[in-house]
Amino acid sequence: MKIRKGDKVRVMRGEDRGKEGSVIKVYPKTERVLIEGVNVIKKHAKPSQANPDGGILEYEAPINASNVMLIAKKEPTRVGYKIVTESDKKKSVTKKVRVAKKTGEVLD
Repeated sequence: MKIRKGDKVRVMRGEDRGKEGSVIKVYPKTERVLIEGVNVIKKHAKPSQANPDGGILEYEAPINASNVMLIAKKEPTRVGYKIVTESDKKKSVTKKVRVAKKTGEVLD
């Protein structure tokens, strides 16, 4: 997946379109992401030992990763990959890094 935990993203499709937040958790098998303050749902809970009062709880639900875009320099952008070689005095190391398609900026 091209989106990682801690990335700042903007929702491009759905009920929460236009909202921005940081990624809390990524679910790569189902291609879903959990974003802070986005897709908040309410759940009615009975009183239990963990929650003695019960009541209505609010929490974020995951949304599909295809509905969000990464934000780089306050602008939503697609993400690509690039192979970068870094040479030290003794050896050269190749890395695969994420790159913003609009600006060409390295994200990692």
